[in-house]
Amino acid sequence: MTSSARPVTVGVDVGTTSVKAVAVDEEGQVVARSRVPHSVMAPEPDILRHDAKRAWRAGPRKAFVEVTAQLGGEGHKVAGVAVASMVPSLTAVSRQGVPLLPGLLYGDREGRAAAETEGTVLLPGTMPDAEGFLRWASSAAPEARGFWPCQAVATYALSGLPAIDTGVTAALGALHMHGRWNEDLLGSLEVSASQMATVVPMGQAAGTLPGSDTVVTGGTIDALCDQIVAGATEPGDVLVIFGATLIVWAVCEEWVVAPGLISYPHTTPERYLIGGPSNAGALFVDWARRLLRGMPRPGPEREKLAPRLGDPSRVPVWLPYVRGERTPFEDHSLRSNLYGLDIGSGPEALERAAYEASGFVVRRMLDRSGVKAARIVASGGGSRVTAWMAAVADATNLPVDAVAIPEGAALGAAYFARMAAGLETSLNDSARWAAVGRRIEPDPAWVHAADARYERFSELGTGA
Repeated sequence: MTSSARPVTVGVDVGTTSVKAVAVDEEGQVVARSRVPHSVMAPEPDILRHDAKRAWRAGPRKAFVEVTAQLGGEGHKVAGVAVASMVPSLTAVSRQGVPLLPGLLYGDREGRAAAETEGTVLLPGTMPDAEGFLRWASSAAPEARGFWPCQAVATYALSGLPAIDTGVTAALGALHMHGRWNEDLLGSLEVSASQMATVVPMGQAAGTLPGSDTVVTGGTIDALCDQIVAGATEPGDVLVIFGATLIVWAVCEEWVVAPGLISYPHTTPERYLIGGPSNAGALFVDWARRLLRGMPRPGPEREKLAPRLGDPSRVPVWLPYVRGERTPFEDHSLRSNLYGLDIGSGPEALERAAYEASGFVVRRMLDRSGVKAARIVASGGGSRVTAWMAAVADATNLPVDAVAIPEGAALGAAYFARMAAGLETSLNDSARWAAVGRRIEPDPAWVHAADARYERFSELGTGA
């Protein structure tokens, strides 16, 4: 590649049901993209796992190869690559970095085992999973070379470096404290610090890809990557990531605390976030839609239909707790229920109810926070589905601005790769990559009907 080649960076997002990769130029334009699907193992409410060989190792490799192949002859040079994924996660790996066990994901029962045995009371935002995951993995594969989260497995598959950044370590609880691995805790699990991933500061290079000067960062957090390029920075903006997990962050001018919700500093100075993750995302919606064999699947055929179908007053209320609920209840034992079905209810009413459930979860978090919301900024794969976004707009009575590039986590990872490659110096400059693709306004007739259903949804609470 000549010295005049234009630098691009690649972001790889290992999601719940697919690996997405994008190559992005300085202006934030996607010049190449790839999607490699995989499955999630959730045969019971308390199990959530990946085939780590496929999803964490082979998938990122394939997605990266496909993206870089698209750049051939286009005058682009890959300056850096970064991997993003969910937290926490863990598997055991062989000497070659090949996963030996399934990849455990947030909410898998193995993460709660120790805490529940000890009678620990978990507060909102607490992630007990990491220690429980390590306890399980070290017992199941005591001779493993290492015990790595998804980000380290994927980064190693690309570069030979099992690296994570300091954002990921923040989700590991007592396993990593005061800037280092907790050797006392690791020792109690018969694990050494050398078996854990290499930690590098966020946005800094961990090394380079073999035989090249393309830098690689430590693997990072998908939701953070989504946040930095979504454009939800003003008070009243509500970032909602419509991935397998629904993640809601309302932007505030001051630090706000509310029962059951999580508060964090925004990456933008003098801004704060309140909200949290919910199980009312695509894991619930996709499950619900699989029951509705009379409805076209999301895609061109569904998009030909009106986004709002049926009678606004004849939609049931669906509690979306198919595998418990996270924010604000933090109760894995909750289960889903449908209320208000009648003999004339058809698949369009059930589809709408599933989509509204997500909107009601968003509205409930906003009500609890007390934040005066002005708009929803929608990211993630679900933001492509007009009927879902319309239901959320009606359920919250807020306009929904769907981002122009729904692969937000991969896009944000590409920005972190630019920082690691020395092409950016400020995280705040990532805001220039934010763009709205379309706006979905609330429909007054549907808003009125949804208001009554939200009252019922609120009265039902956990449904228990």
